[in-house]
Amino acid sequence: MPFPPERIVCLTEETVETLYLLGQQDRIVGVSGYAVRPPGVRQQKPRVSAFTSADIPKVMALKPDLVLTFSDLQADIAAALLREGVAVYGFNQRGLAGIFDMIQTLGALTACEEQAKALTASYRARLDHLRAAAPARGLKVYFEEWDEPMISGIGWVSELIEATGATDSFAHLAREQAAKNRIITPEQVIKAAPDVILASWCGKKVRPERITSRPGWGAIPAVANQRIHEIKSPIILQPGPAALTDGLDAILAALA
Repeated sequence: MPFPPERIVCLTEETVETLYLLGQQDRIVGVSGYAVRPPGVRQQKPRVSAFTSADIPKVMALKPDLVLTFSDLQADIAAALLREGVAVYGFNQRGLAGIFDMIQTLGALTACEEQAKALTASYRARLDHLRAAAPARGLKVYFEEWDEPMISGIGWVSELIEATGATDSFAHLAREQAAKNRIITPEQVIKAAPDVILASWCGKKVRPERITSRPGWGAIPAVANQRIHEIKSPIILQPGPAALTDGLDAILAALA
């Protein structure tokens, strides 16, 4: 692999957005089909993968120096590419610290360490300011990542909620990487009595009426006071710049 790599394929959207923010977009030769940030990227770059599958011949035709993957869900793709002789770097960030590390690692891989350092410093500064102001102090929040079964929010989502001063009702589950370990029951949410419900159903449109019609949920303050808000998946469920910017803005607007 040449250094820095001249031809990079990104199989998840957060690495695409990060490389654009670092001014390294010309190195990207292929992207995930889910990449939507920045606007126009789907027209600018060939789409070569979904999330758990990739068109290996199409990737190889791009002659990549490096392919960026994410998590064990793309392990089979990574293995196939490694067998083809391609260099692969797999990320696995599940919290804010991991997101910052991902950004700085991409900076190191593309020889733009200072830009990456400045970008992470700007995100950290905003979070520090937000924690000090704590505009949502006193609010209890339930974040629903999926509805059937009900799954609570993953690490970085929980950390962003708590950065506002609010309390994530299921923060104790947020460190669980596997979604199956964050499955909760309707009774647990009733007992938690959140003031606000935030929902992002992994790309499926949130239906507030399905939430409000759950047996016994009428007594939950968030339901009684009609404080149920959808946050679009592309801005909150990808562990990268989108969550730190537009995702955080959406959380703040919902908790205001």
